[in-house]
Amino acid sequence: MAMLRRSLFYAIAAVVLLVGMRLGTMAQQPRKPLVTRSAASVAQTVSHNSRLAPTLPPRDFSGNPVAEHAYAAAARIEPLLRQLPSYCGHGKSSRTNLLSLYQTRNASACNVSLKETFYAFQQSREGKTVSQIRRGIIHGNWRHVNLSKWRAPLPSSGL
Repeated sequence: MAMLRRSLFYAIAAVVLLVGMRLGTMAQQPRKPLVTRSAASVAQTVSHNSRLAPTLPPRDFSGNPVAEHAYAAAARIEPLLRQLPSYCGHGKSSRTNLLSLYQTRNASACNVSLKETFYAFQQSREGKTVSQIRRGIIHGNWRHVNLSKWRAPLPSSGL
């Protein structure tokens, strides 16, 4: 009987140890992006679909200079944003690309979306291709965007 208890104790201890090890490795794994479709399938869909709804006008966000700049940038790079994934959690089941956040007010309250957009805008001005920008977003390069740079009011001439 004592032998049975000891065996049972060791079996339970082993299971607890294995479960603990698995939970530890899961915590160390990077989080998967909240992208509902791959960037390639987004690009294919865009090429087959008609024009998407326009972005909201930047003037709607005059009280929030960062959002105003982001909506102005989004309007200038709409074709690019159609092909880029978004890593935020807003409406993930219905959204297929970063542009769709700028067709609503969602992007104005989401630092992830704002940073992804400014990253895409800056990279496109440097001559990067859609593929290079998409890869940078997927790798999290947008996290290095400093939003305080965009806090000044938008000039009347735009970006």
